[in-house]
Amino acid sequence: MKRRTFLQHSAALAAVPLVGLPSSARGLTGASVARGAVAPLRVNAERLNGWLAAFDKIGRTPTGINRVAYSPADLEGRAFTLGLIKDAGLVPRVDSAGNIYARLAGTDASLKPILIGSHVDSVTDGGNYDGPVGSFSAIEVARSLRDQQVRLRHPVDVVIWQNEEGGTIGSKLAINDLTDADLDKVARSGKTIREGIGLVGGDVAKLKDAVKKSGDFACYIELHIEQGGLLEKAGLQIGVVEGIVGLRWFEVTITGFANHAGATPMNQRHDAMLAAAKFTVAVNEAVTGEPGRQVATVGRVNVLPNTTNVIPAQVVLTVDLRDLDRAKLTHFTERFEQLGRDIGTATGTTFAFKRLVDSEPALANAQVMSWIESSATALGLTKQRMPSGAGHDAQEIARIAPMGMIFVPSVGGISHSPKEFTTAADVAHGADVLLNAVIAADLG
Repeated sequence: MKRRTFLQHSAALAAVPLVGLPSSARGLTGASVARGAVAPLRVNAERLNGWLAAFDKIGRTPTGINRVAYSPADLEGRAFTLGLIKDAGLVPRVDSAGNIYARLAGTDASLKPILIGSHVDSVTDGGNYDGPVGSFSAIEVARSLRDQQVRLRHPVDVVIWQNEEGGTIGSKLAINDLTDADLDKVARSGKTIREGIGLVGGDVAKLKDAVKKSGDFACYIELHIEQGGLLEKAGLQIGVVEGIVGLRWFEVTITGFANHAGATPMNQRHDAMLAAAKFTVAVNEAVTGEPGRQVATVGRVNVLPNTTNVIPAQVVLTVDLRDLDRAKLTHFTERFEQLGRDIGTATGTTFAFKRLVDSEPALANAQVMSWIESSATALGLTKQRMPSGAGHDAQEIARIAPMGMIFVPSVGGISHSPKEFTTAADVAHGADVLLNAVIAADLG
């Protein structure tokens, strides 16, 4: 179906009353849903939210959810997820990278699968919604299609990526973007990535078997909580992600000269802490002084000798710079380096910049965004386009497949916290949009 025709049908679909799928519609095709022959489909919201409630017990500690990758709680969480997949009538498969896949067959074996999913590992002392909402919704979408006997032409692949919170490890392995040295890095559980892959059922010796290439998937759609407060503040139900911001992490070493705090006149000091403070303020002023959505954060700060009566000789700090525009990342990188040179001259210190992380922005595919928007409209849900300021597996898969993301509100804009929460209604809204976006994607 041509795009113009699809959008016309989607507009007609939006006017259909939102009622449950009648029994007479059993055995319908995805195309008939998108053409407005029946009301937009809905998932079993009670079942989905029941899974999330049960999952909250796994890794729950007095300080929050602790399902960090490769920990006993992570393994228990993966086992729970495998059970959901099996209950959905699907056959799970763990690839050599430790990612979990399950396929709902399509009617045309020549077509590439539509990929949907997320992750189930957590940060330290995190919440229960970051990752599981998208993962369980993907399983529920596949189960709802089976339950309601909707036949899609494309296969639908559900994926649960391993160790997203440790640096999108599973999805990086899927696009062959980790080195042998990366495998020896230690995860928060204390296990190396290499050890962890084996613990979750993978096989480091066969990692090449897990690599996907461009064209292996028709598209990738990931549902996730927003991890910010924009949707809630705007009173909107769905975020249509325009893209995932690029990231630059710098380690900045500021070198001065240690001397006696009482005996050294103020105009004779080479104070690394003073230079660090000026630089911190200058970074903030630089990013807020220009229009745009760019953000920058001075985070970790280490001081030497870190003593009350000694002028600091050295400060090592980090800068986290993010934006959806690659040109802006380059611009602010150069701006920060110039600020360092200027402040160093003024304070008698030197600045050295080391690049720690350099990830490019991942833009959502225009067609996938239109499927998400049309599905939200058909369901009567309010929406807006927005960037993702946090990283996701979708940014890796965008390098090999058209990508789109659906956001649902985080209450209070809180995430990576025990207080992280998304309402049952919003979880259901996101899953319903995912379901209908998959049906729209099936039309191609």
